[in-house]
Amino acid sequence: MSNVPVSYSILPAISLDGVLHLDVCNESWKGATFYQFIEGLLDNMNPFPECNSILVMDNASIHHSPELQDLIETW
Repeated sequence: MSNVPVSYSILPAISLDGVLHLDVCNESWKGATFYQFIEGLLDNMNPFPECNSILVMDNASIHHSPELQDLIETW
């Protein structure tokens, strides 16, 4: 048995109604894994102006991908 610590990155998308989407990975979030997370999240969101129709992200560099912006805007 190894004594190497195991770490996980947990990313939830939370609304006033609770958790919309949650994903866990065993590495840091990178562009491709974050893109997949957003794809899954969008499946749980609604068109504007319905409830759970607005996506808010902070200014982290992973949020600035042109591909990610295209995914969200064309959804």
